Amino acid sequence: MNESSITGDSISKLRDAKSVVILTGAGISAESGIPTFRGEDGLWKKYRAEELATPWAFERDPALVWEWYDWRRGIIHTKKPNPAHYVVTNMENRYPKFTLVTQNVDGLHKASGTKNILEVHGCIWNIRCIKCNTETENYDVPIGKIPPVCECGGLLRPGVVWFGESLPSEVLTKTMKALEVCDLLFVIGTSAYVQPAASFPIMAKQNGAFVVEINKEKTPLSEYVDLQLTGPAGVILPELERKIWKA
Repeated sequence: MNESSITGDSISKLRDAKSVVILTGAGISAESGIPTFRGEDGLWKKYRAEELATPWAFERDPALVWEWYDWRRGIIHTKKPNPAHYVVTNMENRYPKFTLVTQNVDGLHKASGTKNILEVHGCIWNIRCIKCNTETENYDVPIGKIPPVCECGGLLRPGVVWFGESLPSEVLTKTMKALEVCDLLFVIGTSAYVQPAASFPIMAKQNGAFVVEINKEKTPLSEYVDLQLTGPAGVILPELERKIWKA
């Protein structure tokens, strides 16, 4: 963490904020050892995520898609929240108004104790019936019968947003409302390339929020934020927490 970039004024803004939004991306979970499941490291049986995480792939071969998600769930099941996740939870308990917006589907924020979570891409531990639309949590590893079937007889699918699908409107509406009124926004571990999340910090800043970016490297967002801290979130956030509240 670049100590020289954190002024007394910045600390005051972080400590005195009343309405806080935290936006997290894959970077915060990578520190827990969760792979991206995309790119060269994301190859599975010669398939790419972009080929499997689609409604068309599921319609064509639901068993294949579920085999991939069952494999992913098995990997995520072995991972635990890291210090960054726990600081986020601590912040929820410190600030009067708090909203966590995450692009991650791994459920680690919930596992660390954070409660007010908006999962813009859904959660891999949710399953939804394509016939009756009932959605429930399921932590079975392995999932069991593949593909799983709902009590109504319909096929169950992972409760995540696939390529080609719209983000959940209710989650987006709540996110926009939180961004409109927040006076502090943390952007943690996100590349700032994936829309619409990449535009969230700009929206918050236009509404008067103080924007803090924490990432292992600079992003397209870095030049627009009020405070940019380069390094692992699992290191920076605990240090920042101690500096803000002198714990």
